[in-house]
Amino acid sequence: MPWSAAFDDPIVLRGGRPLQTLQQAADHIMQLPEDVQHARHWQTAIETLINAAEKGGGWMMFARIAMLRALNADANRK
Repeated sequence: MPWSAAFDDPIVLRGGRPLQTLQQAADHIMQLPEDVQHARHWQTAIETLINAAEKGGGWMMFARIAMLRALNADANRK
């Protein structure tokens, strides 16, 4: 599945910007500070994004869930 594959439902960030594709989600993670990227919840999100790109199918749903969980984990820390 290409990195341009879209989630069934976009992931809307706090500022209202949507992440619609695997690539946009990966780009968002890459823009985070390096120490944040190494947090377990972001590592899980990265792994599921890669699996979705490589395997497709149900991995798209898992990638979306992992992104939402990582975003929520960061929001709860602030």
